Amino acid sequence: MSQSKTDKDLPKMFEKYSREIGMVPLLVNKEQPGYILNSLLVPFVTVGIQLWVKGISDPKTIDKTWMIATGSPMGPFGFIDMIGLRTVYEINKMSNDPTSQKAAELLKKMIDNGEIGVESGKGFYTYPNPDFKKADFLK
Repeated sequence: MSQSKTDKDLPKMFEKYSREIGMVPLLVNKEQPGYILNSLLVPFVTVGIQLWVKGISDPKTIDKTWMIATGSPMGPFGFIDMIGLRTVYEINKMSNDPTSQKAAELLKKMIDNGEIGVESGKGFYTYPNPDFKKADFLK
């Protein structure tokens, strides 16, 4: 991401260099809280949690619906497991929204049981090995 004082040629140089070293350049035209990924991910995870907390459906069905409809390898609760339940708990705990507060309560119970996601081998899903790496989850 560049700013007004950034040399105009610098973004193109970084883009070229990124490609040369096998990276995928993701240019950001201006500052945005959460940049691109979190700006997409937070609402996705939030709506998944709302569907669960409001009793619309259970996490596995919500994920399965998303995965079938989009071909994605995981749904919002798979992402929560990968991110870690503690992080998602802290985000929900800070909100004044009643649904987020209820989500924080439910997540806290899971955390207190040692269910913190991929890191512990159990969250919304059980993972074959507690040493399972986040990158392995994406394969």
